[in-house]
Amino acid sequence: MIFADSSFFIAIARENDRWHKDALKLAEKIKEPLLISELIISESITMLGSFQGGKAGKTLYEYFQDNCKIEFINEEMLEKAMDTFLKYDGSISLADASSIEVMKKHRVKKIISFDSDFDKMHEIDRMH
Repeated sequence: MIFADSSFFIAIARENDRWHKDALKLAEKIKEPLLISELIISESITMLGSFQGGKAGKTLYEYFQDNCKIEFINEEMLEKAMDTFLKYDGSISLADASSIEVMKKHRVKKIISFDSDFDKMHEIDRMH
């Protein structure tokens, strides 16, 4: 399983995104199931909707429902994410800290992301 960040989905969906071609190449190579959280869904749909409208966001939502394992953040995981957020002194977002905690829970070491903040976590292998 591989964790997928919102930057990956946004890059695939937007042809004029600077990472679009790289995202398409990565997508062709991925054979493992994708793991996401509801925060990835929220970030991705919000961004895509602001660029391409609600219908594009709805299409992406349906893709997530049909093709990804979705982890929902509970209170315990949010507390752990807050600890991770503090560990990096606010230099990563709470959503990214939550992604790290989801990855730990599922023992996932790989993330597909164009967000270099994940490079701060030496236990994670960022694919980009």
